[in-house]
Amino acid sequence: MTFSIVARCRRTGMFGVAVSSSSPAVAARCAYAQAGVGAVASQNVTDPTLGPRALELMARGASAAEAVAILKRTAAFSEYRQVLAVDKAGGSAIHSGPKALGIWSEARGEDVACGGNLLASDRVPQAMVDAFLASEGDLGDRLIATMRAALKAGGEAGPVRSAGMKLVSDVSWPVADLRCDWTEGCPVEQLAMLWDIYKPQLDAYVTRALNPSGAPSYGVPGDE
Repeated sequence: MTFSIVARCRRTGMFGVAVSSSSPAVAARCAYAQAGVGAVASQNVTDPTLGPRALELMARGASAAEAVAILKRTAAFSEYRQVLAVDKAGGSAIHSGPKALGIWSEARGEDVACGGNLLASDRVPQAMVDAFLASEGDLGDRLIATMRAALKAGGEAGPVRSAGMKLVSDVSWPVADLRCDWTEGCPVEQLAMLWDIYKPQLDAYVTRALNPSGAPSYGVPGDE
């Protein structure tokens, strides 16, 4: 009931995750990223502990492939889980357990891994990887383009209701953590609208955290 992408921007070193599902608030359970370390998606009968565990392993020096292999070997009920990871060298890895739901599939390349379950077609993850590798520019824009490509390729077998995107850069907190937790419309398009609003302000929010005296105008009543 989910399709997702984890990716690294080779130019900036930024990591990102984007995910959509028929379930509510999917990004709250499935999207994980840490600056300078990597990005992880944990999905399908989701175990939310797997994302932080994978990031901890990579922070200690494991590659994405090593971290995913350790989780596959040690995590409870790993036969039900899908875990996607990308590391700081651009290595990617995926575990899809044999009890993943419905039509499930996965695809990966350098700097990117995509996967899904209860899909309309097993071609969806490869379409996502192809779209990401063919894209350029800001990582957030590339993730949105990839999610749109997933929908064009069929997406989930049923309608999706939630979506989210998380980006990390060179500070300890996510520089973007955007979510549409439920909609009767298209959550990917709502996420794209949120990103269009947030993207021009992203750097300003970082500056305000690091040095308020050097921050641009807040643009609210009473701000001078």
